[in-house]
Amino acid sequence: MKRLKNIAGLSVAAILGGFISLGAFTWFYQPNANQLVNQKDSVQTLLAKNTYRSEPSRKTTNVQPFSAPDFTSAAERSVHGVVHVKTVMEGEQYYQIDPFRYFFHGEREPQLKQGPKRAASGSGVLISDDGYIVTNNHVVEDADKIEVITNDNKSLKAKLIGRDPSTDLAVLKVESQNLSPLQYGNSDDLKLGEWVLAVGNPFNLNSTVTAGIVSAKGRNINILPPDERNKVAPIESFIQTDAAVNPGNSGGALVNANGQLVGINTAIKSPTGSYTGYSFAVPVNIVKKVVDDIVKYGAVQRGFIGVSIRNIDGELADKVELTTTEGAYVSALMEDGAAEDAGIEEGDVIVEVNGQKVKSVAELQEKIGRYRPGDKVNVKLIRDDELLEKQIELRNRFGNTELIEKREKDLVKVLGASFNEVDNELKEKLNIEGGVQITDINSGKIRSAGIKEGFIILKVDKKPIENREELNEILSNKEGGVLLEGIYPNGLRGYYGLGM
Repeated sequence: MKRLKNIAGLSVAAILGGFISLGAFTWFYQPNANQLVNQKDSVQTLLAKNTYRSEPSRKTTNVQPFSAPDFTSAAERSVHGVVHVKTVMEGEQYYQIDPFRYFFHGEREPQLKQGPKRAASGSGVLISDDGYIVTNNHVVEDADKIEVITNDNKSLKAKLIGRDPSTDLAVLKVESQNLSPLQYGNSDDLKLGEWVLAVGNPFNLNSTVTAGIVSAKGRNINILPPDERNKVAPIESFIQTDAAVNPGNSGGALVNANGQLVGINTAIKSPTGSYTGYSFAVPVNIVKKVVDDIVKYGAVQRGFIGVSIRNIDGELADKVELTTTEGAYVSALMEDGAAEDAGIEEGDVIVEVNGQKVKSVAELQEKIGRYRPGDKVNVKLIRDDELLEKQIELRNRFGNTELIEKREKDLVKVLGASFNEVDNELKEKLNIEGGVQITDINSGKIRSAGIKEGFIILKVDKKPIENREELNEILSNKEGGVLLEGIYPNGLRGYYGLGM
């Protein structure tokens, strides 16, 4: 009995101890529990606090949570201004002797054969409501036929107005009205980290929009070959972005968050041929200049300052004792060139053009590429740690200030020969109706092709030639390989290929 009383006493003591503990917990800790329940912060607010509150004493009341930009309006405007460009390249022509006819019939005359056609596609940007389109030169360079598909699926035949290999740009024209061109922006205003959209037709996926940021400006990736025909160096001062760009995006639009055109998507840097995080666009301020020149003059008007320049690295800076590593170092001057006449000297470092900073060779080429021969630009340069300013009157590639009009090729200069009409007596003898006879062959393409004096050109790429004017017209607009078919005064047929 006594033992049961002891157990009952212990039980009562334990129960009383529990109530006392619970009451103490409620008294001392309940306010903190209520505080935790009432502070139901959103995830964004907590992230903002954790991100910005690096010091206990710093106030965080003004911190705003991150919100993603809205690209819907920019995308809607952009897709209507971007077109799908489809091209067809005719197969290369070649002559082949039929071995069967040669063996059994002794026929030596080769037969003209046509290689298979090739098709390709890219993108383009409408820049006027009456049908002018800018795209990449490499999209249309070898095209024999160009078709443009608009965002509302209209198919239009396009005419090539002009090309500029040095910037990889080309201008097309379609016969249509009331189109939806994109508004030009200002590529100089772009800032690193700014959001941009790439609009185009990758892998034939029409009207595709991707987003990214500006990763770098003034980027030179050595992707454009020199323009051998015009003897000018390429201009590479690309906008680099991480917006996804793939084959088919070439010639498409790079737009800012307002839907304004700030660049033409041109290239990717990838070991696989597909997007891996790096895409490049021609700045729109260069695009505007090239397009205006092609439409107005028929040819791009490049201004030159007459210097050889190089980027500054640590080795060069130490060698010539420079105190700056930014700018374009003048390593040589063209004799009697624009820069020399303006007082620029070898060893100068050009750091500014018309108030805009120049950090590299690519940026200097871009800035000067916006001007025409005869334009005057103010440049700032560093010489012996002193900042100087000079004014340069730009010149064309021939060393003068005249604008270069699109000119027909002079057949005598280009081909290295003279051309005469065929007299009636020779026509009757050879039973031909027209043709142009080659005389006075000098050094040039005619001699290099193995053509002898007296040869009568009857056809160019299968098109009959009646007289000298027709020959001049067809060859003046030819680029690349050309096939000449004709006959010698002794009746021997000839077939020759040459490059224009």
